[in-house]
Amino acid sequence: MSYYLIHTTYPILFLAVLARQLCLPVPALLFLLSGGALAGSGKLSFAGILLAAVLGCLLADLVWFEAGRLRGKRVLRLLCALTSDPSYCIRRGREMFAKKGLRLLLIAKFVPGLDGLCPPLAGMLGASRTAFLLHDAGGATLWAAAYISCGFIFAKQLDKVAHQISSVATLAVLIFGVPLLIFFILKLTQLVVMIQLLRPRQILPEILKSRLDSGSRVGIIDLLRFEEDPEGVAAIPGALRLDPLELRRKKHVVVPTDVDLVLYCRSRNSFVSARVAAVMRKHGIRNVHILTGGLEAWKARGLPLSDEFANTEAALARLGIEMSPPWKALPARKS
Repeated sequence: MSYYLIHTTYPILFLAVLARQLCLPVPALLFLLSGGALAGSGKLSFAGILLAAVLGCLLADLVWFEAGRLRGKRVLRLLCALTSDPSYCIRRGREMFAKKGLRLLLIAKFVPGLDGLCPPLAGMLGASRTAFLLHDAGGATLWAAAYISCGFIFAKQLDKVAHQISSVATLAVLIFGVPLLIFFILKLTQLVVMIQLLRPRQILPEILKSRLDSGSRVGIIDLLRFEEDPEGVAAIPGALRLDPLELRRKKHVVVPTDVDLVLYCRSRNSFVSARVAAVMRKHGIRNVHILTGGLEAWKARGLPLSDEFANTEAALARLGIEMSPPWKALPARKS
């Protein structure tokens, strides 16, 4: 706490809040608490600290608002990319925003995850810039004032607690933080290695189309539900939509050696497909391919699309794919 008390100034506070709202790993809350403590001792102005924090919020959120207006779902996919189910993350945000509208901005900053989704959602759904800024300013004021007030009221207690737990915090970082960092690096390394290994397993849209026309045993798996809200998005004819999270729970998955599985998502970088392929290879499934360029590449070549998907149970039986426990269709999520 002492470190933040020494370094907290109006410009630093503005930059810390700006960076936090841009999803950078900056401890803005500690700067707000420290700013409140300094306001309590008369070294900084409460109103000045609040103004700096609100301006930092507004500037960063306006960037996300304009990004949502211009890029829409791409921005939401980016923000939800590392969640276990990006589609659910996007759908949950849209449902909450549909119910509350811009009023959601008044409380969004107190809800982890929702804070980052609301500004691009507002831009994507066509909210006016003026109305967005007014509501966002209200939410930013409530959020910043809450933490600054805590620092203002409990300044002595915060500093005393900080001194008492500093040694414990260092030990906790060594015990928990270092292993978690190593785990994260290992997982990231595994994913990078998997993507490299899967490069030779990519298949061009033209080749996939010719194999389908020739009657080859090919199972096409559509991952758009995993990647984003797929409503209104056509699919490759004959594709079946499997939930990778459900697939991950299977204890045993067997795919005949003469059956090739082709995964595709919407994006050209195939990041989502690579993640799912990595899970499937853990089940011992080696005959997995990734459609080069995803659905966008298929559409760009003018290849046929369909509004209907293959029946999951029938398609698995036709291809001879066995799962334990048996596959059960998941109930449709509310849109």
